[in-house]
Parts: sequence; structure tokens; C-alpha cells
Amino acid sequence: MATILVIEDEQDICEIISEILSEADHTVVTAANGRLGVEQAQETAPDLIICDIMMPELDGYGVLTYLRSQPRFQTVPFIFLTAKADKQQVREGMNLGADDYLSKPFTIGELLEAVEARLEKQQLWEQSSNQRLGELRRNLTRSLPHELLTPLNGILGYATFLCDEHEDIEPEEVYEMGLGIRHSGERLYHSIQNFLLYAQLELIKDDVERSRELFTGQTEQATKTLAVRIKAMANRLQRLGDLEISLQDSPVAMPETWLVKVIEELLDNAFKFSEAGTPVRVALTASPDQVQLTVSDRGRGLEPEQIKRLGAYEQFDRKLYEQQGSGLGLEIVKRIVNLNQGTLEIESEPGEGTQVILTLPTELSSMV
Repeated sequence: MATILVIEDEQDICEIISEILSEADHTVVTAANGRLGVEQAQETAPDLIICDIMMPELDGYGVLTYLRSQPRFQTVPFIFLTAKADKQQVREGMNLGADDYLSKPFTIGELLEAVEARLEKQQLWEQSSNQRLGELRRNLTRSLPHELLTPLNGILGYATFLCDEHEDIEPEEVYEMGLGIRHSGERLYHSIQNFLLYAQLELIKDDVERSRELFTGQTEQATKTLAVRIKAMANRLQRLGDLEISLQDSPVAMPETWLVKVIEELLDNAFKFSEAGTPVRVALTASPDQVQLTVSDRGRGLEPEQIKRLGAYEQFDRKLYEQQGSGLGLEIVKRIVNLNQGTLEIESEPGEGTQVILTLPTELSSMV
């Protein structure tokens, strides 16, 4: 069963709780005040913590605040124990990260029900996390080598040919091979940059302050910058004739660097998964409070179930289609948009195409 830490300065109550939980086959560790409770938590790594609020040296709020600041305790279920539970106390505790409250006096059934409910919820969360981690590992194993080795093979292939056949190659052929090397190098660079950016987003996803510092901000006039970058990308991919742009000038509550990154990732997918000669449309419309950015293509589209499964290193129909991608670009877009209090919606129909709709506030002051 579980290891449970009970932090309670009233000895008789602490002994009663320990006896009840021990009878339920749990391992119980106790502490007589908040300071000792923090020390016991670090020594025993409990599966659940029951903590009184009013205690000497360090009260329950102080215990919870300290433990939640430590990565190893951020998801450990925490139940407050108090004789004076009112709405303000409940709200304060929940804001600090408490999972539940037990009011003194309590029955044996109430105690066991609260403990078992929190342990079961934690177990389900861990199972779900492990499943997602397993899926990420499998997808990473399948897609990342392809994303890195394919362009690298192109670079090595062209370079080897140039070295071996340099005496017989015409200048025009050298130029074409140089373009091939540059294209492969750009693709490899893009894959590596996305991998590093995704790793950074993963590392700081629980540090809200740091995330906002790095990834939120304001672009006052987005249209000119976006139009230049959009056209440059379409030209580089030899799809300039397929591009349709309609941009209404407006401020956007996202730093220009990340706004450009978002657009480029969505465009990369739109061009990648649609045939040359079919349109790719980029539109930005604005209202006083928000902007809507839409990128649409007439590519092969996605099934509803595939849209639900979209994420980092998720791929579909690898056997049918050579051009895939790692899925990192869209996952990065989702993370950055969410950090800037925006929303992302995907509409797609197999054989008809895909439309990605971003909604963002126009001003930082409108962000929560």
C-alpha cells in the first residue's frame, strides 16, 4: 500500500490517524510540527501527506508552500486537516496546491475515503503520464532518426559526389548540387532548432514566470513583418504562385519572434502536406480585442481521430506518404499560443484539406 506522512502537533489525534491508516495496511510516518514534517517528507518521499494547518514553528500553509516548490513533491497528494475550515481557508489552501480538506472531528470512513480517493486519482494520473511518456518514446524512436538522417544523407551524398567527380562536373551541376546541399542543411537546421526549442519548453513548462518571461509579449504592427516572411518562405519552397495572403494590420499579444515562428511552422505544414499548384491561404482578421490568424491548404487532410492524437513526434500514414515531419512544429505552436492566452483550432477533412485557426488577444492588458 501507500506511505503516508501525517503532520499533526496534537499527539492524540496523530495517534488516532496513524492507527486508522495502519489498520488499512498503509505505512504511516508522523511529525509533530511543520518543520519536522518537511524533514520527514524529504527523508521518506511519501505517497500522500496529511497536514494540520495550525502548528508551531511552521504552519500547514508554510509546509505546503515549501513542498510544492520542490519538483519531487509537486504532484504528491496533500490533504489539509483543520478544526476551523471556512471558505477562505479552503480557497487559500487550494490556491497553494492542496488537494483536499478534512475537518475535525472526522469519522473513520471520512478519513479513509479521502485518502483512498486521492491515492486512486494519483495512480490514474501516473498511469496516464507513463502511457503518454511511452507513446512519446516510441514516436521519438520512429521519427527523429528520419528527420535528422534524411537531410544529413542528402548533404553527404552531394558532398561525396562532388569530391569523387569534381574533374568531370559542369558548373551548372555544381550549382544544382550546392542548392541541394543548402536545402538539406536548412532542413536539418530546422529539425535541430525545433528539437531544442521543444526541449526548452518542456523543461520550463511548470515554471510559469520563466515561461511568460521568455515567450510572451507584444507585436504592435504584425502585417509588414509577416508578409515579408510568408512570401520568402513560399519562394524558398517554390510555392509563391500558390500563396494567397490577406492580412489586416493589428497589434498582437505575442512577441514578433514567436509570431513569425508560429506562422512559419503552420506554413511549413501547409506546403508540406499539399501538392504544388494547390492554394495555401494565410489570413489575419482583427477586432478591437482579438485577432484571428488562419492558415489553410487543399492537402490530404486528417481524420477526426488523427486530429485528437496530434502531438510531438506523432505521425500518420508513413507508409503511404514520404513527407511527414516530426509533429514538433505544431506542438511548439500550441505551447506558444497557450502561453500567450490564445487558442488553436484545427478543421480538416480527408481529401479536402486542413485549416488551422489561431485566436490571440490584441493587447497584453487583455491577457489574464
